[in-house]
Amino acid sequence: MGKVTGFLEIDRSDRVYAPVADRIKDYKEFVVPLSEKDLRDQAARCMNCGIPYCHGTGSLQPGTPGCPVNNQIPDWNDLVYTGNWEEAARNLHSTNNFPEFTGRICPAPCEASCTLNIDDNPVTIKTIECAIVDKAWDSGWLKPEVAAAKTGKKVAVIGSGPAGMACAQQLARAGHEVHVYEKFAKAGGLLRYGIPDFKMEKGIIDRRVAQMEAEGVTFHYNAHVGAKGSVDPQALLKQYDAVALTGGAEAPRDLPIPGRELDGIHYAMDFLPQQNRRVSNEPLGGVTEILATGKNVVVIGGGDTGSDCIGTSVRHGAKSVTQLEIMPAPPEKENKALTWPNWPLKMRTSSSHQEGAKREFAVLTQKFSGADGKVKKLHGIQVDAKFQPVPGTEFELEADLVLLAMGFVHPVHEGLLKSLGVDLDQRGNVRANLTDYQTSVPKVFSAGDMRRGQSLVVWAIREGRVCARAIDQYLMGSSTLPG
Repeated sequence: MGKVTGFLEIDRSDRVYAPVADRIKDYKEFVVPLSEKDLRDQAARCMNCGIPYCHGTGSLQPGTPGCPVNNQIPDWNDLVYTGNWEEAARNLHSTNNFPEFTGRICPAPCEASCTLNIDDNPVTIKTIECAIVDKAWDSGWLKPEVAAAKTGKKVAVIGSGPAGMACAQQLARAGHEVHVYEKFAKAGGLLRYGIPDFKMEKGIIDRRVAQMEAEGVTFHYNAHVGAKGSVDPQALLKQYDAVALTGGAEAPRDLPIPGRELDGIHYAMDFLPQQNRRVSNEPLGGVTEILATGKNVVVIGGGDTGSDCIGTSVRHGAKSVTQLEIMPAPPEKENKALTWPNWPLKMRTSSSHQEGAKREFAVLTQKFSGADGKVKKLHGIQVDAKFQPVPGTEFELEADLVLLAMGFVHPVHEGLLKSLGVDLDQRGNVRANLTDYQTSVPKVFSAGDMRRGQSLVVWAIREGRVCARAIDQYLMGSSTLPG
């Protein structure tokens, strides 16, 4: 629990960012870590809560407070405070396969539910988590965990994002032969191809993949299951004892308005992966190159993906960047009495917003116009609380590049899902319950965004872990894997 009076004696202090002028010159991570003394001081602030909501409730339902993977946060805070970093790393990994991912890109619902957040001074949980795992890697503590005995069972995991990686690692550690099928050239899913390198450098994924390979996981790259001329899903059903569907929710939400067909209007996930491939010297694959250099960029969508488009456009050297959001501007601060310990709706300013973007709220895009087949202007209007246009508030924006970052509606249905014939829920996601994660097709399981819809990395890790336990139980009759 840290120091008994730590929260009374020590002020909150968190990581800072490198100056904007320096960090926009490249695609490297720019968060400045705390010193070990500062980290131990921050861990000392963890108090002896009657109910530590930061743990999470153990529920897999959305909207529940705390940590979705149920990190034992007070325990490893105390271990850091007392200087027992190696035991802190063991504790952290007992609930989270990849804390270096969440320690960088998770929005930290644990901090929102911290008791000290009642007065806006939560423990710096995310920073401490990241420091623990980084120290563990630097110290050589994270060795491959090879199963003592093999079960003789074979499992195919389709998709190598955080859900697939967590599922595969847990199954391999249980002694199963695990094969991961990834349609792209490298593992990681949106961690690799969606999250910009300035938020998480990809060597962080590579070292986990190396660990998993040493544990017996086999990765098959450029293996697009369900695509014509690639891997046949029905063949996998015959070859493996169980199949886990852990792909993403990759069908993007479109904006079908006049002018949508103009050149220069792209989905965010056509734009962001290109830059990640440039950074890693991976070929773009013959697609049309999308660059923001010298352009007036408009990003439609106010979430994390939109923020990533902003930071990438700034680094390209965009002439201007404007972000539009149809929702009204949220309050600067939440009403704690109404929201705590749940995740609050409030104004959030990302590091990319600080780099030079203009933000507009309560805006409806009505049409695009252009010349010679290329987009030149966006035509919009302000909306009221019911999203109805407000007469007299029409406006135009110069727009040479428009990036649609409005989220995803469901997984892609063509190919894999149609070939397998799995049932879908009313939102178009794979139907699988929270008890055994089985789909409507025998021995086929599903977890992560493909099952629950677009969500957080930390939820993907949790679902991958619990799905692995369900598969282990299905194959062996019982399981010692954590749920």
